[in-house]
Amino acid sequence: MKKTSTKSAQQKTDNSSSKSHAVILDDDQKPNLADVAPAPPIVASVNDKIRPLLDCVDKLRHLNIMQEGIQLPTIVVVGDQSSGKSSVLESLAGISLPKGQGICTRVPLIMRLQNESKMCAPNLHLEYNGKSIHVDELRVADAIVNATDEIAGQATVDFPTCESIRMSQKVDKTGERTLAVVTKGDKAPEGLLEKVTADEVNIGLGYVCVRNRIGNETYEEARKDEARLFSTHPLLSKIDKSMVGVPVLAQKLVRIQATIISKCLPDIVRRINDKLAANVAELNRLPKHLSSVAEALTTFMCILSTSKDSLKKILVRGEFDEYPDEKEMHCTARLVEMLDQYSKELDAKNFEKKEDFLMEEIRALEETKGIGLPNFLPRGVFLNVLQKRVKEIATMPEHFTGEVWNYIERIVIKVLMHHCDNYPQLQSSTRRAAQNLIAKKKDESVDWVREIIGMENQTDYTCNPEYVANCSKIMAQQTAFMEIMNDHKKSSVINLAGGIGVIDVGHLRKHVGVVQQAFELKMRMIAYWKIVLMRLVDSMALHIMFSIQNTINKQMEEEIVKDLMAPEGGGIERMLDESPLVAEKRNRLKKSIKLLNESKEVVSNVMDRISFHGDQERD
Repeated sequence: MKKTSTKSAQQKTDNSSSKSHAVILDDDQKPNLADVAPAPPIVASVNDKIRPLLDCVDKLRHLNIMQEGIQLPTIVVVGDQSSGKSSVLESLAGISLPKGQGICTRVPLIMRLQNESKMCAPNLHLEYNGKSIHVDELRVADAIVNATDEIAGQATVDFPTCESIRMSQKVDKTGERTLAVVTKGDKAPEGLLEKVTADEVNIGLGYVCVRNRIGNETYEEARKDEARLFSTHPLLSKIDKSMVGVPVLAQKLVRIQATIISKCLPDIVRRINDKLAANVAELNRLPKHLSSVAEALTTFMCILSTSKDSLKKILVRGEFDEYPDEKEMHCTARLVEMLDQYSKELDAKNFEKKEDFLMEEIRALEETKGIGLPNFLPRGVFLNVLQKRVKEIATMPEHFTGEVWNYIERIVIKVLMHHCDNYPQLQSSTRRAAQNLIAKKKDESVDWVREIIGMENQTDYTCNPEYVANCSKIMAQQTAFMEIMNDHKKSSVINLAGGIGVIDVGHLRKHVGVVQQAFELKMRMIAYWKIVLMRLVDSMALHIMFSIQNTINKQMEEEIVKDLMAPEGGGIERMLDESPLVAEKRNRLKKSIKLLNESKEVVSNVMDRISFHGDQERD
């Protein structure tokens, strides 16, 4: 027996696969049976209860509701090549379709039927690629072939056959949406009755056996021959009459489609309402279209105010509720991390070398000798050693300020761009103003760092009691140190506090005349250097926070306004010109809302009619 075609009512769009057809019927007026030929089976099966459901889906499809992501129930025809899919459709609709050796349906085909009581003869039009061509009834098949060639190109190779039953089972595992249509049953009638009644492949909606039109038969002749076949054939006549014939197929399809639509309508309504609510909310979030300079100025000042508030929250107060999941925007925490790293880098600069211990100090003392009292530590030698150390770390604070201001620039621009997002015409001038201001602040910080380094170079001073305490603590080791220096019998290895550790001082015994002064110089420098590093970190933290607050509270607004009002800034009037992107989005949302409202009304009317018929039946 030839493989059956299956029709599966699933939610698919009209531009489904090349072997899928959506049959859409639109009947605005009831036909005058006295003037026109008998209606095709699919039309004859539509009654007043089912018609509103089909009309509802047809109107929704006509409104292009699917472009909003809302799918509509559609019957899809699936079957092996040459199994009679197109023949079944033409039998249902009464329209000739291309068929024959080498013919394969390669583009979706929509048949839309409208009955007009005043017309006695069919008026056929074929629409594709934006064209509408009048077609004679006898040449419909040829016209469809020509249109197919134009749309899809010539077909010179056979398409591989497909396993239709397995295909339907992939998307309809229970079979509750699948109806099997057996074509060409007269060619292999043996065992057909058992196959359609046993349902070995779990076809939930059952089977319908049909005989399609052959050759030049008229549709009326085809239906009579079909009825005769299933009434007189010794094997086929045994099949239940509720399972044979195109009219039965048409009735089942209409009933199935109506049932599916009824089940889908509540979900369609929910999706329409959800999409409508989302679009309305998005439209309301769009910026108001400004019509006057006063409105533009008010909006501009509001943008500056909200931007300032956001920057205060994240850069000063450490509040990041606006950016909970963006760690880079948790600015106070990131600034503390940067300061900690800066402090570690300063501490990591190790000046306490175990090799040649005190030799640097001894050389400094030798070079600063003068005529004066012995055992007196000149201030100049201490300052000389200090300046060498300061020179070693002088570039580190400058590099750190550059990193900090680069980070602050990223934060400030991101916040400003976020608040200007609805007014792209402001973004270029606002970004430029922020970059110029941050560049100025960076230069100011570099100048400040150089002043600080210069001050540390020029003066050795602190009132911090930590210096005296630390100095006294490590100087207390001098007695033990000098005992080792003077007693050559003792080991030359000693463990010194103050971050020095275990050292060998044997090489210093030949410099015993200056070693005591060198030791004192070393210990005082260790204690004082801690104070210097603390000052560089503490003052840097204070400077950064002071500069940030000045930038946000006093300088940012002024800089942005100045840039906007400059000749190249374009002035506040630029805000009156709505961004093309915003204008396009506004129009798109308005069209979508209108479409969804119309669709909602269509579905509501149909559901009201369904409810009315249900009430009448109960009465």
